[in-house]
Amino acid sequence: MAQSADAKRRHHREEAHAINARDVHFDFSDVPMHYIPGEVVATHVINVMHLVLPEGERAMAQALAEALPFIEDQRLREEVQGFVGQETMHASSHAGARDHLQSIGLDVDSMVETFAWFVDRILGDHGLTGRAKEEWLKERLALFAGMEHYTAVIGEWLLENDKFEDLGMDQTMLDLIRWHGAEEVEHRSVVYDAYMYLDGGYVRKARTAVAASATLLATFLVASAYLYAKDPAPRKGPSFPVQLVRATVRGVIPSFGLFISEIPRYLRPGFHPSQLGPMDRALRYLAHSPAARAAQR
Repeated sequence: MAQSADAKRRHHREEAHAINARDVHFDFSDVPMHYIPGEVVATHVINVMHLVLPEGERAMAQALAEALPFIEDQRLREEVQGFVGQETMHASSHAGARDHLQSIGLDVDSMVETFAWFVDRILGDHGLTGRAKEEWLKERLALFAGMEHYTAVIGEWLLENDKFEDLGMDQTMLDLIRWHGAEEVEHRSVVYDAYMYLDGGYVRKARTAVAASATLLATFLVASAYLYAKDPAPRKGPSFPVQLVRATVRGVIPSFGLFISEIPRYLRPGFHPSQLGPMDRALRYLAHSPAARAAQR
């Protein structure tokens, strides 16, 4: 695959640690339907993070696997391989939460299966060959790099937010989303670096950043509204929009405004994901996550 002149001039910015998949174990057997007490809509917004978004991560890992033969930088190859391993572990871990929520009455399977169908139809390789295949791979990597920027920002927010403890969030689900968020922070640069290595074009980066923002915003709103509608609880409190606004104002869920406000930072000349917040907190959490300790026993 031919690289652009900008991509050839660019030096890979490696982080100071290796990215590897971690063995984790979550026990969802006692997790309640509304695992953030008194926060029905906020619970379902979090559900989108760990039930729906992993389907997009699966497509992302597939695109990186397709890109791997074209990456000669050994350090970047190692990071890509570690990223694919982590996303595979995400998928299997979140599948347990999905099965549990389905078993206690929340119809998540139909939504996740529909979303997976759309992801495969829109973001698959489409059986292309030659130059068309290369250009479509670059387009997907650019789109996924934009999406990973938002998941890294949300990952930072999950690690820093203390509202969950205040509200008495179920500890297993809290560990699940913080473990996932910490790994999003850890591998925040990988897809971006792969895109910059293989293409690096600014126009493509800008165009796909806007598409990534709109896609994720729509996914969160539509999927969380669907889950709220499917929630079998006889009393769910105020309407979906009212709860959504209240939860955002109180900091129980991230502000949806970040899907707009982060675009200028991502598109700033010279930006690199390593310029986001410090990684120390994410690595400390990954070292002490209850699920990671449970897997070691």
